[in-house]
Amino acid sequence: MWRREFLGLIGGAAAAWASVVRAERAPIVIGYLSARAPDESKHLLAAFREGLKSEGFIEGQNVEIRFRWAEGQYSRLPGMAAELARENVALLVATGGEPSALAAKAATSTIPIVFTVGGDPVRIGLVASLNRPGGNATGVSLLTTAPEVKRFSLLHQVVPNAAVIGVLINPNYAEADDQRQEVREAARAVDRRVEIATPVEEHQLEPAFASLIERQATALLVSADPFFDTRRNQIVALAAKYRLPTMYQFRDYALAGGLMSYGISITDGYRQVGIYAGQVLKGTKPADLPIYQSIRFEFVINLKTAKAQGIEIPDKLLSLADEVIE
Repeated sequence: MWRREFLGLIGGAAAAWASVVRAERAPIVIGYLSARAPDESKHLLAAFREGLKSEGFIEGQNVEIRFRWAEGQYSRLPGMAAELARENVALLVATGGEPSALAAKAATSTIPIVFTVGGDPVRIGLVASLNRPGGNATGVSLLTTAPEVKRFSLLHQVVPNAAVIGVLINPNYAEADDQRQEVREAARAVDRRVEIATPVEEHQLEPAFASLIERQATALLVSADPFFDTRRNQIVALAAKYRLPTMYQFRDYALAGGLMSYGISITDGYRQVGIYAGQVLKGTKPADLPIYQSIRFEFVINLKTAKAQGIEIPDKLLSLADEVIE
């Protein structure tokens, strides 16, 4: 009897210990909130996971990631952020620009947040300063909106005879007013007229292109905006249909057949988000991680598209390009 009781005690202790070990090894849960869409973000997720892995965290092993995708519909983000916060995730990663970051910040003041934004996170109240963010949030500024004037200038050099340049701007984006002002100032500097179209839904994209053609636009600047990124292929196809030489913000557009792009390496930015996420999971406070500002810019030209649209790219610009797609 004594032997059976002893063995039973040992067996129970072993089972309890195994349960403790399994509990200790339970994956850390990350909430991932994005204004973008999953299909067009695969390369960004790969970069994010690479950054996480460099800090020792691997999805499916010691971390679990719970995704919420707004697919360009910014009004969905507050509810998604609140849902993730209620699940008591260890970390909230908010990507796809200001709409996600602001929704995450509004949802929790205690769960650590690592975000991506396109502009200045201090100005919109996400952090106290770039060097010492304070609070529960830090992240990466992708500087997507800052180069709008540069994009306009490059487009003008490719189509110097375009008297009217169309611009797509999403008025629901936090930086929309600044984008309007910047492109208008850039247009005045080269004595050109700007016509702005403001689609906010997918079904409004083609009418926006048609309206710009009616207003005599012969070139197009697509401003930085996550909603446009989620409809990248559609926008590139419409630019081809209406034969509008078009400038975009990310290399992804040029790879998809867009004429050219100028902006930061977005994959580098998302890799840094993964690195910061890993550091926070190790115990570093977001308040102590300075805002990372991307500095690697890429100018990409798609020569195949240029030839299809009958556009001659100046040799000077070809020499400046970081990548020429042939």
